[in-house]
Amino acid sequence: MSEYYLTESLERYINGEMLPEEKAYFEQMRAQNPELNKLLEEHHFFMQTLASYAGNKDFKSQLNNVHSKLTDDGAIATGEETNPEGKVISLWQRYRKTTAIAACIAGFTALVISGSVSFFTPNKIKIEQLSRKVDQLQKTQAYQSSKITEVTKMPKDAVVKSGGTAFLIDGDGYLITNAHVLKGSNAVVANNTGREFNTNIVYVDNTRDLAVLKITDKDYEPTRTIPYDIKRNEDKLGTDVFTLGYPNNDVTYNKGYISNLKGFDGDTSTFSIFLPANPGNSGGPVFNKAGDVIGILSTREANAQGVTFVIKSKEIFRMLNQWRDSDSTAIGRIDVSSKNNLKSADRGEQIGKLENYVYNVKAYN
Repeated sequence: MSEYYLTESLERYINGEMLPEEKAYFEQMRAQNPELNKLLEEHHFFMQTLASYAGNKDFKSQLNNVHSKLTDDGAIATGEETNPEGKVISLWQRYRKTTAIAACIAGFTALVISGSVSFFTPNKIKIEQLSRKVDQLQKTQAYQSSKITEVTKMPKDAVVKSGGTAFLIDGDGYLITNAHVLKGSNAVVANNTGREFNTNIVYVDNTRDLAVLKITDKDYEPTRTIPYDIKRNEDKLGTDVFTLGYPNNDVTYNKGYISNLKGFDGDTSTFSIFLPANPGNSGGPVFNKAGDVIGILSTREANAQGVTFVIKSKEIFRMLNQWRDSDSTAIGRIDVSSKNNLKSADRGEQIGKLENYVYNVKAYN
């Protein structure tokens, strides 16, 4: 987390300017991170000390102004024997020690905070992909073996390379995920009950970090309709969003809001959301409150909790157009969902319908 971002977050929390979701997450971080809690207390004391110091400076300035006015009005003699600055000097002498101490404390506190931030925070921003690592997948497989009687559809000698999330964009079994999720040459997907299906990797766009999977399993039953649509236009700053994904073996819900209409380093093909995402969320859909797909989770800022980057949903259409231009057999192959049946449903009902269309991806060689 950058020094500016950390300081801004501390001041917004102290001043009560955080949104409820952001405040709840910040307080969760405080409970889990003693260093952050200590920084908050020190920063609060720092701000109070600065305010006290500013008050003393303002008081001295007011005294000087009063003295000048009295002198101009002739209420105070200007002869040397009357020592016209005596009162001001006396009062300043009385408060000088307190003010000096306050100034020293303020400076010292600033140095402590700056040093602590430098110690706990790397200087460079680090972007981290949200695909699951091999050790996570091995634990997931062990869990599945104990819970599911169905034999996995991966070959016995398969080596798991990566994992993440995908979601249907066509009822015939076409799924979207991130290209970086498919580090292997093959993949199986599992629905929210843990049932696995064989797939083919039919198209990969590494530039956009998007890929298309096609369920080829004879056990898969195509669906006529998908309850959500894929939006071509962008939502506004501050829009509430939610996600479904597989950071572990079970489908997981999370919520946040759009914090920036651009992604990392001003990237206009992505946007930023305030949402704590975890490895395994890569490729997962990002929905607005109406249940429209507005993006695909891809990466997060490793040094700043909650800063997550999302590929804009319009990039799906651009990728599909590029695929059609490069492969004549792809023309008319995919009919992207364009109807939304979730707008009048509450969040619980939305999730109940959506989780059937979000899949756990396991890539292997």
